[in-house]
Amino acid sequence: MTLWSGRLGGGLADEMAAFTTSLSFDRQLWRVDLEGSRAHVTGLGAAGLLSGAEVLELHAALAEVARELDGDTFEFLVTDEDIHTAVERRVTELVGSTGAKLHTGRSRNDQIATDLRLWTRRATAMLAGAVVDLATTLHEAADRAADAYLPGYTHLQRAQPVLLSHHLRAHAWSLLRDADRLFDAAGRADVSPLGAGALAGSSLPLDPEVAARELGFAATFHNSLDAVSDRDFVAELLFCAALCGVHLSRMGEELVLWTSAEFGFCELDDRFTTGSSMLPQKKNPDVLELVRGRSGRPIAALMGILTVLKGLPLSYDRDLQEDRGHLFGAVASVQDSVEVLSGLLGAIQFNRKRMADAASDPVLLATDLAEWLVRGGVPFRLAHGMVARIVREAESRHLGLDQVVRQSWRRLGFSSAAEAERLFRPERSLAQREQPGSPGPKPTAAALSAAAERVAAHRSWARALARRLPA
Repeated sequence: MTLWSGRLGGGLADEMAAFTTSLSFDRQLWRVDLEGSRAHVTGLGAAGLLSGAEVLELHAALAEVARELDGDTFEFLVTDEDIHTAVERRVTELVGSTGAKLHTGRSRNDQIATDLRLWTRRATAMLAGAVVDLATTLHEAADRAADAYLPGYTHLQRAQPVLLSHHLRAHAWSLLRDADRLFDAAGRADVSPLGAGALAGSSLPLDPEVAARELGFAATFHNSLDAVSDRDFVAELLFCAALCGVHLSRMGEELVLWTSAEFGFCELDDRFTTGSSMLPQKKNPDVLELVRGRSGRPIAALMGILTVLKGLPLSYDRDLQEDRGHLFGAVASVQDSVEVLSGLLGAIQFNRKRMADAASDPVLLATDLAEWLVRGGVPFRLAHGMVARIVREAESRHLGLDQVVRQSWRRLGFSSAAEAERLFRPERSLAQREQPGSPGPKPTAAALSAAAERVAAHRSWARALARRLPA
């Protein structure tokens, strides 16, 4: 029996029932649904709509339902439209007429919105924690890299030498921005809709603040129409997940390249690779390819929820049932990718020699030569042209850039050939990059300190949120 069967005669057509049920995916909301129901019961008691004995009876029934769901002994019926229907039906079986009071002053509209905000709040905290853990893993890998260096790339062409630690921390900073966005989005999700009813509240003397306090929400709604129809917080979490997925995909793509024989910059631990069913020599980076591929899920989910929302009039419309299908899978996919990358990066081995060899091509220091000329008073655009011509000369003579410069040291203004040769040492080039945010020793230390502060701030936020969540 549905919660609204009194209005309509006869039963639902089988195909109608199958099409409208959401139990297959919203049953994972059972914990937050019970949390919301417990808070609602407390609010009913505070309003004098339930006696003290009835409050205790309903709390005990909800606790029994929690034990059954947690122990996988809860029996769902084909008539259970959704998790909310199933819980109320079972509570009524347990305590009879008192169970029929559970839904007093409440609509599934504000109930669902509350459940989803509770779920989103927890999911946001968990995802942010996992993202910060991955950023920390990258910083730890950077620490182990010490002074190892490799080519930095633009257009996937070798550009200038960079420290491996600097490169790894670039990915860590993108993840910390993801955590920033999750932190920011969590604040807008932290509003209790319970008490908004179907769309216009209730004539019963319920105080939304009571349930909000019980559930640890930071605020209550200001407009009941908005409270039941708002899914901005879903779209925001999906955007955060989608952009995080993009960042993970970029890491995956880069490591697929770096582990290839053509690059050979690193090797994955066997635990994070697969073999081939036909080619016995293969050691494949499948997990990185899956991370890359699965980034499509949150992107598609974001487009899906925006498409659902774009044409809806106020207040509640059944289209909103689709929000969970988009949200749950997308967040789980990103969470899984973050966790597997943390394990993979914690065990990765970098080939320092192969990276150093790739970064030791003298042409990668062409900009250093141009800037050396600038320090001698040559305007940069002229210096750029001079060095470009020297690069072309080196290519035409099949010589290294350093060889041509060494031969032309007097013409270029060096005091000796040895001084010209020193310019083409990658370690020297890196040591000179001392501007904030550059890969030199001092800015690297400063950036590490700033990252540590950001990580500590996010962990503090997660702990503070956890303290407010229902037990």
